[in-house]
Amino acid sequence: QLQLVESGGGLVQPGGSLRLSCAASGFTLDSYAIGWFRQAPGKGREGVSCISSRGGTTSYVDSVKGRFTISRDNATNTVYLQMNSLKPEDTGVYYCAADLLLLRLCTLAHSEYDYWGQGTQVTVSS
Repeated sequence: QLQLVESGGGLVQPGGSLRLSCAASGFTLDSYAIGWFRQAPGKGREGVSCISSRGGTTSYVDSVKGRFTISRDNATNTVYLQMNSLKPEDTGVYYCAADLLLLRLCTLAHSEYDYWGQGTQVTVSS
């Protein structure tokens, strides 16, 4: 089965850091673009960051630029989201998603992705 599993979420204070992981099984992750998405309480799903299959192209939503870094280690079939200088508005459930994108190297549009993890909760609060 194609499977993505997120981990690394938790409760942190504003200004703190978390490193999220997305581990894939059942398929070769290096063939897929990966996106990170989040859903805050009462809000829709928002694209946070994405990375192309080879890792050469990355994108970030404006609100996290300079604070978050997406990376991938295709040798271990894992994608990471390093989150620094966290703010309360970063709170939400974070999901990773994968797709064999043909028209773009990566995208922050959640409708483009076929395979999704179950999410990991990130709470930023003092």
